[in-house]
Amino acid sequence: MKRIGLLSDTHGHWDERYATYFADVDEIWHAGDIGSSELANRLEALHPLRAVCGNIDGGDLRLRFRPTLRWKCEDVEVLMTHIGGYPGNYDRRIASHLFVHPPQLFIVGHSHLLKVMFDKTLNCLHLNPGAAGIYGWHEKRTLMRFSIEGKEIKDLEIIELGEPTHQSIKGPL
Repeated sequence: MKRIGLLSDTHGHWDERYATYFADVDEIWHAGDIGSSELANRLEALHPLRAVCGNIDGGDLRLRFRPTLRWKCEDVEVLMTHIGGYPGNYDRRIASHLFVHPPQLFIVGHSHLLKVMFDKTLNCLHLNPGAAGIYGWHEKRTLMRFSIEGKEIKDLEIIELGEPTHQSIKGPL
């Protein structure tokens, strides 16, 4: 069994609670918009890190992390990318990966919106952990923990970190 800590859209913001909530996980997965190598290094110091680069990530992070990552965790095929859409509205850049060889678990970030959805067409669980950082339009900062045991994805926890202390300006300027 593997315990996973999942987050996205940190935009370089470190919160000490990442270490607290991820203390008992085996791996940390980051679905892009990491924001800084320092943040990636801090996460990696806690546990092994699997991450994809996001649209705000600079050259150093793009050299270190690919835009799409596919691997097997226990007996579950996992596909992770930053911009992927959601069931019924997948981004065209990832759709071929999904439909040609569907994973059992598809993880995305980017939207800053927490989503847990099951795609019956692909027989695939879709997760977006929302945004753990303080920059963006999200109203709550969130991350996830869950377990994978064999072919089973279980014990999903959604953790709220509270409201962002800084938000982007909403609407027209």
